[in-house]
Amino acid sequence: MTTNSSWIATSNPPTFPAIAEDITVDVAVIGGGNTGVTAAYLMKKAGLKVALIERDRVGAADTAHTSAHLTCVTDLRLSELVSKFGQDHAQAIWDAGEAAIQQIEQIVADEGIDCDFARVPGFLHAALQEERDESKELLEDARLAETLGFPATYVESVPVFNRPGIQFSNQARFHPLRYLDALVQRIPGDGSHVFEHTEATEFSSDSLSFQANGKTVSCRFIVIATDVPLMGKTGLIDATLFQTKISPYVSYVIGAKISHGAVPDALFWDTSDPYYYFRSERRAKYDYAVFGGLDHKTGQDSDPKAHFAQLEELLKKYFPEANVNHRWSGQVIESVDGLPFIGETVPGQFVATGFSGNGLTYGTLAAMMARDAVQGKENPWRDLFTIRRKKLSSIFNYIKENIDYPYYMIKDRLTGGEGTSLRDVKRREGKILKIDGKRVAVYRDGNGQVTQLSPYCTHMGCLVNWNGAEQAWDCPCHGSRFQATGEVLAGPAEACLGCVKAPSEAGSNAEVAGPVS
Repeated sequence: MTTNSSWIATSNPPTFPAIAEDITVDVAVIGGGNTGVTAAYLMKKAGLKVALIERDRVGAADTAHTSAHLTCVTDLRLSELVSKFGQDHAQAIWDAGEAAIQQIEQIVADEGIDCDFARVPGFLHAALQEERDESKELLEDARLAETLGFPATYVESVPVFNRPGIQFSNQARFHPLRYLDALVQRIPGDGSHVFEHTEATEFSSDSLSFQANGKTVSCRFIVIATDVPLMGKTGLIDATLFQTKISPYVSYVIGAKISHGAVPDALFWDTSDPYYYFRSERRAKYDYAVFGGLDHKTGQDSDPKAHFAQLEELLKKYFPEANVNHRWSGQVIESVDGLPFIGETVPGQFVATGFSGNGLTYGTLAAMMARDAVQGKENPWRDLFTIRRKKLSSIFNYIKENIDYPYYMIKDRLTGGEGTSLRDVKRREGKILKIDGKRVAVYRDGNGQVTQLSPYCTHMGCLVNWNGAEQAWDCPCHGSRFQATGEVLAGPAEACLGCVKAPSEAGSNAEVAGPVS
């Protein structure tokens, strides 16, 4: 049986040379998967000189063998996260995942990447192979998600699989290799490099440099973006102890053509342990399904054919017409507590691993955190995912401490508005409405006259809130205030609402109209 992922079969990756001479850069990124490429791209965009080092081909390892789910929902159920780490930490963990998806979406829009990115719902549902009633637990998890500010709805029967479950809005899917192929081509030039067939070895103990194919790479920061981190400058004992905190697992996946319109464009995963996962997307003449599961520890099973056969049998239970044309397996790295390890092992050396079933999401987050670390910037998730964590501190006012982090300027755009019609706004009231897919700050005065404004603060783009007591629009991020009709009452904003171009809606490039009466 030949195995080949559908992503590899439908992509045309660029090629890059092996290293041929000594180089000096600001940052060396080792590992050319999603984490490494994204980190190198973000650092290049930040004005740094970067070298991306890959021992084989960019994107050819685990990124090419993913199921390409993009979700903030972790393998650990939300109730488990709250029980283990507390409510504030649980919210921070899911927020981190959403920030990563937003980052991918922003890159796709900024660079005009054709990679089938789409926001789609995600469904967590009761186990496929069991008949026990899980409705109570799922309902409680849905209510908990809503309490923490995540759009979630309990459903008595999810599409296709007919099990009780939770629908999570604003998850996403894409073609991982088309995304990565476009991203990596934007790295070389202006002192930055991408090298394939180049292996990093012999890390210096007294400086930030290493050998690569016999050439010296000198830098001031190293990002190790391999699933099982290289030792690098970390001492042997510390590196060995760290590797006891992670375990590699193999997951099996099949790709199949199914009937057009047979299932919504969505993500699905169940409560089994290990769990099954499914996603589909519309094609011109058929839909394409990706179905996987049956994970086990790497090296502890010798019959992958049987796993593929089991997956195909179960898939055809729901889609008898399914035509399986791709089979592959990928490696998943689990951590001891279910959270990824992201951060510096020693000063100047950054690693990221233990992403469990959220590799693309947390790999992107790790790239964002690495960029912040190189630039000496604060990051709201640094202490949460630190390599050296023992027990997460309960002294953690997550939202209060990180309200001005850029993610919070876009998070509230992912939730619904307060209405869809001007009729939803009463006299002497203001609301954020969603009209024709765009958010609008709407105020109706005592005479019934309506003013429509851009809802985005002109300081740094946060979504404003209506203050009914003061009859004003307030910015929750930095305290700017605006009159009901848009004029500035208090800074730091200097321009009225709608007096400058508004940031695009998530997933849209449309501008929001300025003041009109």
